[in-house]
Amino acid sequence: MSAITAEDVYSVLKSCYDPEIPVNIVDLGLIYGVNFAATADGKQDVAVEMTLTSPGCPEHVNISAQVKSRVEQLPGVGTCTVNVVWNPAWTPERLSPDARKQLGIE
Repeated sequence: MSAITAEDVYSVLKSCYDPEIPVNIVDLGLIYGVNFAATADGKQDVAVEMTLTSPGCPEHVNISAQVKSRVEQLPGVGTCTVNVVWNPAWTPERLSPDARKQLGIE
């Protein structure tokens, strides 16, 4: 079995959405990093560092649960930990070009 890559994780996270914004969390720029740790059974544990568009985001628990669930469905993944961080703060500059198009921001 080949090792899971950051690209694999980013790819599966493109199916996660903030319910208030019709853009996936990767294109929103909410994912700050992905880290891996080998486990004794040959799998990889994954830690995802992410933020939200605002500290008071009511969907924070649901979005974190979506991320955990999607990543843990990848073959070869043991557990996924989601760390919500607020530094650096999210700004619209983190939006991908695709997200800007979807939101009508050019």
